[in-house]
Amino acid sequence: MITQKNYAAIDIGSNAVRLLVSTITEKKGKETSFRKTSLVRVPIRLGGDVFVSQKISDSNINRMEDTMQAFKLLMKSHGVEKYKAFATSAMREAKNGNEVVEKIKERSGLDIEIIDGNHEAAIIAATDLHNLIQNNKNYLYVDVGGGSTEYTLYSNGKSIAAKSFKVGTVRLLKDLVEHQTWNEMENWVKEITANYDDIDLIGSGGNINNIFKTSGKKEGKPLSLSYLKKYNELLNSYTYEERITELDLKNDRADVIIPAARIYLNAMKWARANQIYVPKIGLADGIIKSLYNEEKRN
Repeated sequence: MITQKNYAAIDIGSNAVRLLVSTITEKKGKETSFRKTSLVRVPIRLGGDVFVSQKISDSNINRMEDTMQAFKLLMKSHGVEKYKAFATSAMREAKNGNEVVEKIKERSGLDIEIIDGNHEAAIIAATDLHNLIQNNKNYLYVDVGGGSTEYTLYSNGKSIAAKSFKVGTVRLLKDLVEHQTWNEMENWVKEITANYDDIDLIGSGGNINNIFKTSGKKEGKPLSLSYLKKYNELLNSYTYEERITELDLKNDRADVIIPAARIYLNAMKWARANQIYVPKIGLADGIIKSLYNEEKRN
């Protein structure tokens, strides 16, 4: 006897908005499985508005309303029983962020919660990250988004420290990251990892997922620092247009992948790491897991 249910997660990021529908299958005596049934990504790039003008533009508000209405219909088509919608860096910094949340509620009936960076990191940590982390090793988890980067240090299977920085790919593209903020991030990573040896990185985010896919590595195998350096050099040797035509990158990926690679490479250097694991996890996966865990607790 098995039971199946569909849950959905909406991740409203600074670069793109995503809808993940997952089918959860439970069978007595077996581990619960989470299968991605549908993943839809819309590159609205809210951070392009907010990090410059502190407001979401009227055109992007309209796109957000249309997208959420479409997501609602897709969830209905998939028979979704529960969902959560979380908004991150761009929405929490937008002066009209709460106003946009209310407009979407009025039009589509969908509830959106604006969360802070620490909450975001905690949700992602609720994913299958524990399956990767070995008790006798040290890891620095790095999640790079459009508006912020979240770090968590793990040692002996436990979270030691976590911090969010306003350093993201869209901010870097717009040259909106102050030198002091970058230095603070560097100093924090160096200080928090100073007493730990043999640290491996764990990277999440659309850009590192793309780099990993291009590498042809088998799932579960890490990328080396030397590979990431070489691929970064390749990326920088091409123009934006060439990255689209020669590397087959989407137009909204071909620009942000450059600052993303810079963040990952520097994090590896600061933590003295020689390899980076790239599990297929993110905020949306964490939302699905949190929905499931909440149901089990109730």
